Amino acid sequence: MRVFGIIPHPKITITVFSMNDKYQLKFEAGPMEQTFKIAQNEINGMEGIKKLLDAEFMQKIMERFNEMFLSFKAAKERNG
Repeated sequence: MRVFGIIPHPKITITVFSMNDKYQLKFEAGPMEQTFKIAQNEINGMEGIKKLLDAEFMQKIMERFNEMFLSFKAAKERNG
């Protein structure tokens, strides 16, 4: 797996990897991460990936991170 590119974002780290004819999009916020895999023949390189990351998609990513954070926090509180 190799780093194909990094997409700047003010709140999270977005890294694009290339491996086995797929792109792997990794979104990181603190201790949490979300990963999506896309076949390289389904998208037009970095330009296509950036188009995919529109405002609606990124809003869902941020909402999911918030849900993950709250879930993890609640589990820690329940279990000491």
